[in-house]
Amino acid sequence: MMTETSSLQEILEWYICAGVDEICAEEPFFNMPKQASAMPSVSAEPVKKNTPADTPMVRHATTELAQATQTAFQNAKDICSKVTTLDELRQAVETFEGCALKMTAAHTVFGDGNPQARVVFVGEAPGADEDRIGTPFVGRSGHLLNKMLAAIGLDRTSCYICNILPWRPPGNRTPLDSEIAVCLPFLKKQIDLINPDFIFTLGGSSANALLNTAESISRMRGRWLEYTKSDGSSAKLLASFHPAYLLRTPGQKSKSWADFLRLSKELNKKS
Repeated sequence: MMTETSSLQEILEWYICAGVDEICAEEPFFNMPKQASAMPSVSAEPVKKNTPADTPMVRHATTELAQATQTAFQNAKDICSKVTTLDELRQAVETFEGCALKMTAAHTVFGDGNPQARVVFVGEAPGADEDRIGTPFVGRSGHLLNKMLAAIGLDRTSCYICNILPWRPPGNRTPLDSEIAVCLPFLKKQIDLINPDFIFTLGGSSANALLNTAESISRMRGRWLEYTKSDGSSAKLLASFHPAYLLRTPGQKSKSWADFLRLSKELNKKS
């Protein structure tokens, strides 16, 4: 029988995975179902300590979370294999129930821009403004991105902008690896349907997700990399800093500007 302690542990792990990082009362409260007495009575036999032959304790919550992530990932892949247009994909993402972030988000934030664009900009996740409006990059980071695009002759009618995650993590926390894994098939399907020549990732998370690497953004940026689409064709990928990082660290804007100029040079080569 599950003890009260193990039940509390599983509830806490679920809250952490859902992004809960604070409480509203002085003491935590868990609405747990009543169970038969979890503690042994005084007259009960003493609990035997584990012996080498005993079965080791399994962390059920962690195991179940991993299984749920794998199931949701497979469901997302199956959905993506059936859609043929961006509109169908948008509808599929809006009705998808495999990511817990959807429960705390106000809107599903799908991509925005030209579906025939030659370049796709990929960020990490929606922020508060994006979640409120339902469009990617509309807050302070979006305003900075718009200015940088305009400086190289682009706008939202000539490029496509999206994020790894279509739902805002609570409190703008860093997305969990499990959340990225579940949503990645939707991002890759967007890229397949748009079929761009170039991908410009905003921040290290999007570059890491698409390239399946853990390399830092400082090591990736400044050089062209290659992303392989599902049909085997490739797109040139350039990783740069996220606009939100540039707002916090203005001294890095010159490096990001150099990346935008590098992109502009490649776009003009094939014009």
